[in-house]
Amino acid sequence: MIKSMTGFGRGEYENEGRTYTVDIKSVNHKYSDISVRLPRFLNTVEDKIRKRVSNVISRGKVDVFVTFENYSSQGTAIRINRELAKEYIKELKLLADEADLKFDVNVIDITKFPEILKLEDDEDEELIANELMVALDNALENFVKMREVEGAKLIEDIESRIHVIETKVEEITKYSSTLVEEYIQKLETRVKELMKDTVVDEARLMQEIVIFSDKSSIEEELTRLASHISQFLTLIKESSPIGKKIDFLIQEINREVNTIGSKANCLDITNRVIEIKTEVENIREQIQNIE
Repeated sequence: MIKSMTGFGRGEYENEGRTYTVDIKSVNHKYSDISVRLPRFLNTVEDKIRKRVSNVISRGKVDVFVTFENYSSQGTAIRINRELAKEYIKELKLLADEADLKFDVNVIDITKFPEILKLEDDEDEELIANELMVALDNALENFVKMREVEGAKLIEDIESRIHVIETKVEEITKYSSTLVEEYIQKLETRVKELMKDTVVDEARLMQEIVIFSDKSSIEEELTRLASHISQFLTLIKESSPIGKKIDFLIQEINREVNTIGSKANCLDITNRVIEIKTEVENIREQIQNIE
């Protein structure tokens, strides 16, 4: 299915007090550009996250945001500096004896002294990484679904515009078939008006007609244009990524339309060329969003 390059997806996972949230968003970009932001202690899984995302995304500037909250005993360790605590007690006893004071201190008081208690991270990296991947996969699934929905809307709009172009090309084809005949009639009438009673040089007249026919013929352009349109309609029914391919095709369509506009000496054709170019520009803007 065709996908848009813009999208958003969120995935969450919670287990035994550990909560993971992954947000993925993307915007247009010529190539694939993936940025991952996550807590420092999870830096070891950044490459794994990047590879997982790149497996489902071929184009776009993608930002991945990871948050982690841990309210479980897993990954949390309390360390008591027992040797230091003993030194505190020893010195306090000496102080009490020297000052003839009552020595009255409990364990809670000791733990309040500097460097006695330490809260250390003791994360199980493999466990954390595996649980994080669950949230990431959920986010990717929601992200891709949104891109597919947006892609379907884009294709619907583009397809309708291509059919408008197709109709205008058919109209141009009809007008182009009578161009030479109309030119012959106008040329003969004009020559007779200018020369009046003088005999018209039929050979010279035919030469002018041939020159005009060569200059104004748009049959080749119309044939290539029809081919490009047919390829375009076939291509948008394929799966992503097709963005670069249809971008190339719309450039070719625009090139042929410009040539037709410069060759055709006919107001009806010129008007339809203008209408086609308007639709082409709208399509070019839309396909910038397609993966």
